[in-house]
Amino acid sequence: MKKNAASADPLPEGLDKIDARILRLLQADGRISNLKLAEAVHLSPTAVLERVKRLTRDGYILGYEARLNPKKLGAGMMVFIQVVLDRTTPDVFDHFKAAVQVRPEILECHMVAGGFDYLIKTRVADMEAYRQLVGSVIWTLPGVRETHTYAVMEEVKDTTALPF
Repeated sequence: MKKNAASADPLPEGLDKIDARILRLLQADGRISNLKLAEAVHLSPTAVLERVKRLTRDGYILGYEARLNPKKLGAGMMVFIQVVLDRTTPDVFDHFKAAVQVRPEILECHMVAGGFDYLIKTRVADMEAYRQLVGSVIWTLPGVRETHTYAVMEEVKDTTALPF
């Protein structure tokens, strides 16, 4: 990694300070026009467009999406679920992962090190909806032996922005 002139943090290999600035600006506002982006980094719109295309092609930019308001869409309650599997063998992991992939109710699922196997993030309308989700989705996932639920009382910070 090389050092970023704007900060003490190193830049990932293959990025220069203009690429980093473009990524930061797009991360803050994915709908920024190419013209405004070009003005902000002091390059021509054509040069910026080529850089954005390269950053996308090289996998630095994964895509663009709208952030929706879960409360307005009936999913105001966030819940984290610790999952312990009955066995920790490759086939059990594979079946569990495949089942999670097709469940739209499961927003995130992470295999973790520690006292349990997976951490699931989901959003539901309320506790009744959560109870239905547990019965119809979570406990039907292959290999689930035990779960522990953590209902979020307050979202203190919610961001997808990467600090670099």
